[in-house]
Amino acid sequence: MTGGLALAVGLAVLVGISLGLLGGGGSILAVPLLVYVADLPAKEAIATSLLVVGVTSAVGVLPHARAGRVRWRTGLTFGVAGMAGAYAGGRLAEFIPAGVLLTGFALMMLATAVAMIRSQRNAEGRPVPHELPVGRVVLDGVVVGLVTGLVGAGGGFLVVPALALLGGLPMPVAVGTSLVVIAMKSFAGLAGYLSSVSINWGLAAAVTAAAVVGSLLGGRVAGRIPEDVLRKAFGWFVVVMGVFVLAQQLPEVVRTNPLLWIALGLAAMVAVGVTVWQNRRRGQHNAREVVSARRR
Repeated sequence: MTGGLALAVGLAVLVGISLGLLGGGGSILAVPLLVYVADLPAKEAIATSLLVVGVTSAVGVLPHARAGRVRWRTGLTFGVAGMAGAYAGGRLAEFIPAGVLLTGFALMMLATAVAMIRSQRNAEGRPVPHELPVGRVVLDGVVVGLVTGLVGAGGGFLVVPALALLGGLPMPVAVGTSLVVIAMKSFAGLAGYLSSVSINWGLAAAVTAAAVVGSLLGGRVAGRIPEDVLRKAFGWFVVVMGVFVLAQQLPEVVRTNPLLWIALGLAAMVAVGVTVWQNRRRGQHNAREVVSARRR
């Protein structure tokens, strides 16, 4: 095994940890890892990532299920709807340039990350649904599945926000349920890709084994992290990876310009500062409301 492939296998543990801990991010890591470290062509990397993420998610759901953090009806319904969209997306991807796929992948990552970071859960006084409405689950599943097949994303970076922000599930439950959906849709997307892309099965098996180990580690600690911290960590993780993937699609003369990275660093610092300030303002506002309620 060459140095690049050995490094790819070693870093695959992070793919699994991301899936087990955050319920997503597997393909966000796996696609760049396979493209830029293992040196696979973009479409072969996307197809391989679907295999890696599908198997890893199926194994990684076990610790979440034992802890009661999986909504099975919601997950299976979302997964079945997503499989149809994922297969269609995988077939459609054959006709779309790889650069366009990766650029779209990065932009969608950034949009989702912003929604996760800016969201303010209003869990107080709000009942936590045991299962989500079937109609909403089917519609979200088809849309997320189409994206899964097109860009090779297992869908966690879209499924988790859909379950947590739109559906109102607690973040740890959204993470566990997401893994069921990701496994189903990843295998469907892979089936679509196999009609036009060949896979290096030896490399895929090695990367998958390393990722499975990571997913079991991540699943063991997911329930011990506060929900708000877990959600914001998910969002910032996606921001970093989205910027990286998007930057790789720029012309080399732009990509290698240090001014670009300085500007991105400054923008990230400003974004973090604004987020901290907004959270502090919300905290102060909530504290004043509590004091006012007690006086009344």
